[in-house]
Parts: sequence; structure tokens; C-alpha cells
Amino acid sequence: MEYITGEQRPGCLFCRVLENPDDPDAELVVWRPRGALVMLNKFPYNPGHVMVAPAAHQGEVENLDDGQTADLMRALKRTIVVLREELKPEGFNIGANTGRAAGAGIPDHVHFHAVPRWNGDTNFMPVLAEVKVVNEHLLQTAAKLRKAFSAS
Repeated sequence: MEYITGEQRPGCLFCRVLENPDDPDAELVVWRPRGALVMLNKFPYNPGHVMVAPAAHQGEVENLDDGQTADLMRALKRTIVVLREELKPEGFNIGANTGRAAGAGIPDHVHFHAVPRWNGDTNFMPVLAEVKVVNEHLLQTAAKLRKAFSAS
């Protein structure tokens, strides 16, 4: 509800944090590789839910050139390795929603979601209380992942 009813900041989230490391949303950035950006989702489905975006402001994957695509896929690949080592998930949901009709919350800047998954991570809370339990504060997860990216 905070996302739905909250104030929507102008401009593209990814471009804002790429261009301005002092932007308040930049506190969720965990890695800035060449040609891409990795940041925690402010409203995660699970702990460690990240978004991996190209530095290029493009709304569709097919509009990225080969170099931009390679940078994006390298960032996604390394992100999975770091998440696997640091959070020990048993699987991942990895995907991109392109276009508003497909559920893209940021339709003008393509990005992939990588959501760590564990057996039993879906429980009764969303069904009974309409809440999702995330067991670690986002800023703690961000600090842990920043350290892991810098170490590997």
C-alpha cells in the first residue's frame, strides 16, 4: 500500500540512481558494474530480491545493442552467484516484465528481477494477513550484498 498510495518521484528510478549516488533511493544500490546497475527492490517478494538494469535507458530488451545486452547479462550472472553464496537460496525466480500490460512498474527502463527462493518460503501470512514477511531490514541486506560484491 505504501507503494500504491505513496508519492511517486518523477523520472526513471534507475537513471536517477545511476546519475546521482546521493539520491535517497541509491541506498538500495548494491553494485554498479560497467553498463549496469543492481539494486534491492524496495518492496521485495523475498529477502535479497534485486533488480538488475542496464545503464542504457531502454524500455525493451530488443532495443539494447549487443554490448549493452552483454553488460546486462554479465551483471545478472554475477548477481546470481553473489546471492547464491551470500544468502544460500535453494532456487531463484528470474524474469523481466516488459510493458505496463505485463506488469512492469518501470516500463521505460527494462530490468530483470532476481528473487531468491527457499523451500517453504511461502506461508500462511500472505493468505491470512495480506502481508509478506521479510526477515531482514533492506539496509542490512544492502550492506551485506555490497560487501559480498566488493569481495568477489
